[in-house]
Amino acid sequence: MSPQATPWLKGNDDVAFVIGVILFALGIGISIALHELGHLAAAKAFKMKVTEYFVGFGPKIFSFRRGETEYGLKAIPAGGYCRIIGMTALEEVEPHETARAMYNKPVWQRVIVLSAGSLVHFILGFLILLIMAFSLGLPNIDGRASVGVISDCVSDQNPETGQLVPCAPGDPSPARDAGIQPGDEIIAVGGAATPLYTDVLEQTRDAEGPTEFTIVRDGTEQTVTVDVATVDRLPLDGGEGLESVGAIGLGQAATFHYDGLAAVPATLDFTGTMFVETFQRLLELPERIPALFTAIFGGERDVNTPVSVVGASIIGGDAVEQGLWELFLLLLATLNFFVGVFNLLPLLPLDGGHIAVNVYERVRDTVRGWRGKPRGGPVDYTKLLPLTYAAVFVGGAFVLLTLTADIVNPLRLTP
Repeated sequence: MSPQATPWLKGNDDVAFVIGVILFALGIGISIALHELGHLAAAKAFKMKVTEYFVGFGPKIFSFRRGETEYGLKAIPAGGYCRIIGMTALEEVEPHETARAMYNKPVWQRVIVLSAGSLVHFILGFLILLIMAFSLGLPNIDGRASVGVISDCVSDQNPETGQLVPCAPGDPSPARDAGIQPGDEIIAVGGAATPLYTDVLEQTRDAEGPTEFTIVRDGTEQTVTVDVATVDRLPLDGGEGLESVGAIGLGQAATFHYDGLAAVPATLDFTGTMFVETFQRLLELPERIPALFTAIFGGERDVNTPVSVVGASIIGGDAVEQGLWELFLLLLATLNFFVGVFNLLPLLPLDGGHIAVNVYERVRDTVRGWRGKPRGGPVDYTKLLPLTYAAVFVGGAFVLLTLTADIVNPLRLTP
């Protein structure tokens, strides 16, 4: 299975695909609703007045009032909002409500309220991964040299089809004969460290005859001697012709399953990896933009280009259609981590921009206090409008670009 760019409006009425798209879009909608609920709950906990909580923008579909807050749904599913009175000092607040205005609360409370939406995304992402750890397993995204399957034999490769020749009586099975088992992690081959499965492949292909493999099984390190077989295989670099290389007959573990409490630390570790990947993808966004233009104007869609919520939903539909629920859930978790991190960028009108302003005010007033000066006034948001408009323009253009690419040349999963 690999992602490719193919038309998605192709008369595909497969029920599973449609259900997958709807489920993924629903997952996005629930994430947005919970994001705003995080702001709402934090604000009410600190006695701030919240007048509106809506999912969507534009015309109102329905609403109801409970206490001082109106809850509802609007027609355009492009986000949501939670209206807290006095988010900035520029907002006019009734005199009898000034004590409940956000700008009159301590900075630490304001920062918690502003961060609550992203925190919800991080919790959602973690919970999705935890469910995967208990059920479908966590994917081996860091390329660890963990054994997934043991082959019945090792055999030559057909140079025309690239497929391995079927096992014949007498074909060796070195890994099985040496006692290597699924779940073992290979940490060295012939004395050379193999932190990645690709390292195991390279070292094994260069080996011949009895070779020491150092493995970790159930937390215990041990060494086994494997009689490496010599077979004819295609080069790993994609070159032509067969070459004689070493092979032992095993495959990499695609997922890791955990039982009981062991799933929690494993999920925490995997979440850390996801955060690192998310930051890397954010840093790479600018260099991916030219490839989006290429895709829009008829070129091949680079599988590393970013996608909009439409593109993500299409991939989610493909995942369900092909029974790849682990990919569906991983994509939903990834989206939550990405949105949570992106929302904390110090740019207005993102929550991170408001956090930056509040932190600046606190640091500034602290420094002024050290110098014997009174607290400064609130930051004048009108002076930040040019930067805000610039951020909105760039962000809107990026969303439009990815959305266009996902409509005319979307990424699809192919079996």
